[in-house]
Amino acid sequence: MSIKQSDYETVLADYSSRKRVVSLLGMYREYLEMIPSMRRPTESVITIPLPLAKVRNLKTVSGDCLSSVGTDEITPIPCDLAILMCDPEWKIKIGVEILVFIHRPQEDFSDLLRRWRQSQIYLNKEYEWIMPKTEEHMFSDLAEEIRPLFVVFSQTPERIKKGLSGANLPYVEYIPEVPSDDPEFIPSPMKNN
Repeated sequence: MSIKQSDYETVLADYSSRKRVVSLLGMYREYLEMIPSMRRPTESVITIPLPLAKVRNLKTVSGDCLSSVGTDEITPIPCDLAILMCDPEWKIKIGVEILVFIHRPQEDFSDLLRRWRQSQIYLNKEYEWIMPKTEEHMFSDLAEEIRPLFVVFSQTPERIKKGLSGANLPYVEYIPEVPSDDPEFIPSPMKNN
């Protein structure tokens, strides 16, 4: 059984919510521990679905070739979500940024890995995220570090999971939202790769 476009769209829509992003990070303990305030986790993350960034001296990737575009170009970053950490008191962006790559229909391991590599090239320069309207006031300094997180499905081919594991890239398998009485519910970390 292969991944359908509706599967991808469901995950993208689901993880566009701060609460669900916190539960996503909860499946990978190392990233969960990066959230600045576990008392207020949903106020400590900003999610940007299909993110855009203003990149200085942008170089684009076409196949294996790089070409220059210009300075301060707004470009789509080829991840599905950018998760930015922020201090809930001071409302400033801090620390690590996590780029989420959802396995897309018809995408093989090399395509998925290429999106991460292309993101690394784009964000290796000076850049500034195009923030959501509600967060436009937030100071968006460069990240201390940019890390990937891959989301796969139960029907994702084993070669992709094996490739991610072999490349030491963290991945989790998508789990649909389970209703909970606790609004700040975070699932316990699951075993992955």
